[in-house]
Amino acid sequence: MTAPSLQGRLFRATGDTARGEVTTATVFQYNEDDTCVWAVYAGGPIVRGFLVGTRTGDRLEARYVQLNAAGETASGYCVSRIEELDDGRLAVDETWRGESREGVGHSRVEEISLPQS
Repeated sequence: MTAPSLQGRLFRATGDTARGEVTTATVFQYNEDDTCVWAVYAGGPIVRGFLVGTRTGDRLEARYVQLNAAGETASGYCVSRIEELDDGRLAVDETWRGESREGVGHSRVEEISLPQS
């Protein structure tokens, strides 16, 4: 079963990435149109980041580029899997590989639950 759309959903990293710059302060806003997926993200040492790629079922393949607070850029490639959590929120498990800098790693973001009104 394919997870629901990522359109307009906000996600936060669940932990600091050991070999990367994503931290628990990093927030991602995902968008989706057919098989095209993109996100804008920032927080922690990341001033601004962009991700763009494709979605097939629960699998994302994307490239990212980001700018950190030191004024350095980084880019890379990631393959991710979307899953629906028991409470209805979504999570994205990411395996990434740096292209502009050496490094490989894993990160996980989970949807930020919105206050119920």
